[in-house]
Amino acid sequence: MKLHFKKYGTGPTLIILHGVFGSSDNWKTLANQLKNTFRVYLVDQRNHGLSPHSDEFNYQVMTDDLKELLYDEKIEKCILLGHSMGGKTAMNFAVQFPEKIIKLIIVDIAPKKYPPHHQNILNGIRSLILPELNTRKEADDLLSKTIKEPGIRQFILKNLSRNPKGLFYWKINCKAIEDNMEAIGAPLLSHALFAGEVLFIRGANSNYILSEDKTLLKKHFPKFNLITIQKAGHWVHAEQPTAVLMIIYKFLKYGKR
Repeated sequence: MKLHFKKYGTGPTLIILHGVFGSSDNWKTLANQLKNTFRVYLVDQRNHGLSPHSDEFNYQVMTDDLKELLYDEKIEKCILLGHSMGGKTAMNFAVQFPEKIIKLIIVDIAPKKYPPHHQNILNGIRSLILPELNTRKEADDLLSKTIKEPGIRQFILKNLSRNPKGLFYWKINCKAIEDNMEAIGAPLLSHALFAGEVLFIRGANSNYILSEDKTLLKKHFPKFNLITIQKAGHWVHAEQPTAVLMIIYKFLKYGKR
């Protein structure tokens, strides 16, 4: 699959993968800083953003999508960064194609199984009858019945767009995401191993990476480092962008230009 992406800056290649219900735009603020040091690729994974839709949706096909992007762009090696679902894609890619990875950065996700836990978001999306919507405010009001957090509603509403006739539509493939929630939560295969350098970043207020997960991190990624960012939840890069940026520069041993 030919993924949609945006490319910024020059230097060593840094590819960034967003999480479920997200898009490449989620990382635009950090990309505008990182482009001074790196050639940054912001990628829309399949069924998200402006990339094509498909009923097939799991980490193997997303790994294959990324491999195709590297081939098309003639990228021999890259730094790979992934958040949440994008982190799982990045881990799967790294264990299959370690020769392509300079360093790996995983944001707030572990290589373990996560049970489906986005039902309130899926219920909210399903509750919207798009042809009857006139404004984004109406959509927000309806979503508030199932999604109580305003920040999460705004995150989801970034996927709501208008066609040339002014009618609302979802840029994400809602059905494929809902049908494949088990696959999105899937763990790495038990024998998976990446021997290169890996940085895990977690939010102190998030429960995605627990202290007891360190044994699993070491099993799959023996050269891992785990850094916790205070006053941040699962969307660490949005809540503490400066802290995330400084940690990335330090791990990659590049000073900010």
